[in-house]
Amino acid sequence: MPFFSRLRYFDWPMFLSVVCLAGIGLAVLYSTSLTSGGAMQDADFGNFWKQAVFVVIGLGLSLMVASMNYRGLAPMARACYVGSIVLLLAVLIFGKTIKGTTGWFGIGGFGVQPVELVKILLIIFLAKFLAERARSMRGAGVFMATGAAVGVIAVLVLLQPDFGSTLLLVSVWFAMLLISGIKRSHLVIMTLAFAAVAALAWAFALKPYQRDRIAVFLDPGRDPFGRGYQVTQSIIAVGSGGVTGKGLGFGSQSQLRFLPERQTDFLFAALAEELGFVGVLLVLGLFAFFFYRGYALAAAARDDFSLFLVVGILVSFAIEIAVNVGGTLGLLPITGIALPFLSYGGSSLLSKFLMVGLLESVAARR
Repeated sequence: MPFFSRLRYFDWPMFLSVVCLAGIGLAVLYSTSLTSGGAMQDADFGNFWKQAVFVVIGLGLSLMVASMNYRGLAPMARACYVGSIVLLLAVLIFGKTIKGTTGWFGIGGFGVQPVELVKILLIIFLAKFLAERARSMRGAGVFMATGAAVGVIAVLVLLQPDFGSTLLLVSVWFAMLLISGIKRSHLVIMTLAFAAVAALAWAFALKPYQRDRIAVFLDPGRDPFGRGYQVTQSIIAVGSGGVTGKGLGFGSQSQLRFLPERQTDFLFAALAEELGFVGVLLVLGLFAFFFYRGYALAAAARDDFSLFLVVGILVSFAIEIAVNVGGTLGLLPITGIALPFLSYGGSSLLSKFLMVGLLESVAARR
């Protein structure tokens, strides 16, 4: 069926919720750009315009992917997995180090973060593997096989080191195994294995600044002017927004630069300060509606590959939202995970639109 004749089968409400989220993100990013140089006269809208371009490109990519038949990805699952390993090895060897993490390729004036693409490729691989073997292999076999595959990817990401993305990849694997019907005994083994890996990561893989982030999360007051400063200022910004907020461009914490990384890790705090509780409800409501439509899509899946693909993507979104918002509110450690569709970052934004394209491709072929 031609692409345009499938447009009526698109989940337009889901797509429009994503467009609204991206629009709100651009509005807040514009506001935070007003004093990027430290004063109003030094406003720098470079990141805003870059993000606007990425939003347009992302929407185009989303529609392009949606026009393709997602089932054609299933035969390419192994290639997706091998490609993930190649990308992660390449970035470790040739990548650019930013803030202690070797996770970017420097291309022109942009930094491309391959782990964002790896998230999608791994979901495709797991969806294909579980669709073929979850019902035929014994639970232990599925657990061991997928665990080994995800373990290789997780170690490579941890070597960057990128603890946040590692946690996300492992959590997506865990969630996809849950719906495959894994036994409770295997869940216990997974939990113990995860605890062991976390302990080893703490002892040998995490950098001192990453350990500090977790320690400060447990007690922000131990370093109020150092590691604890970010979380403290974020909580102040969220609380000062009140019900209706101070208005775009009028947030004291964000505009006076008390709030660090306000365009990336702490954009949600800037949003809460300037748009208030109403703005927060709007954003969370749009996310909730997105997941509602995604759940309906998973429930209507015609085959196991479609089901696992949709669930993997939805879980990835859910974890990123929970970790980013939780870190902003001081409920979780700050891991550098972006808030989908809102935080500044081309690699993250484009990968999210690619995921939306895959969801729309499934919706168009129900």
